[in-house]
Amino acid sequence: MVVPTHIAIICDGNRRWAKRQGKPEFAGHRYALEKTTESLVDHCIKLKIPYITFWFFSTENWNRGKLWTKKFFDLFRLLLPKTRNHYLKKGVRFNHIGDLSTLPVDIQKTFLDWEQESKDKKQITVTIAFNYGGQDELVRAVNKIKSRPITAKDISQNLDTKNMPDPDLLIRTGENNTRLSGFMPWQLAYTQLYFTNTLYPDLTPKRLDTAIAWWRKQTVNLGK
Repeated sequence: MVVPTHIAIICDGNRRWAKRQGKPEFAGHRYALEKTTESLVDHCIKLKIPYITFWFFSTENWNRGKLWTKKFFDLFRLLLPKTRNHYLKKGVRFNHIGDLSTLPVDIQKTFLDWEQESKDKKQITVTIAFNYGGQDELVRAVNKIKSRPITAKDISQNLDTKNMPDPDLLIRTGENNTRLSGFMPWQLAYTQLYFTNTLYPDLTPKRLDTAIAWWRKQTVNLGK
């Protein structure tokens, strides 16, 4: 069975999920990190999909205010050590994209330590897009090479994703969202885009299979 090399997911709908469950605002994020994400990673390992990327925190999320971002970061501080241990045992290589420099120092260190600790793992590469914005990424890439004429190759080699293949399939969860919200504008040029009304905490392996089957049909229609 043909499967994508790289699946990227815009993880939308966590707050709406919590509200509909009658739970506190961050219950959706917690469920997504503890349950949904790990089940999807496990399923990708089973299907031998080598790369999966999750967009958890956008550069625009800072606009939700200091109190919201503090609560969100505190949740990550609580869950990341447990999550890291689970993934390391499964042979997961961790990767981060986004601007680490403006994140709290302890969270920067957590991401960098996890990358270093898992660098030799080969089962699957799990990328967390955290403090990521597509326009911000392009500005940072151009600033690295602005002293000379710039080619498309120059930009590709200076993006956060320079060591990864571009996604074959992009999944956006949430309801009535058919936009990319600035996610990977360069890398998604030839990606199949799958929009679903499923809220991210409800994105089960079975629903992932449905998206992959849709992707496979599109690639066959394109003669790939």
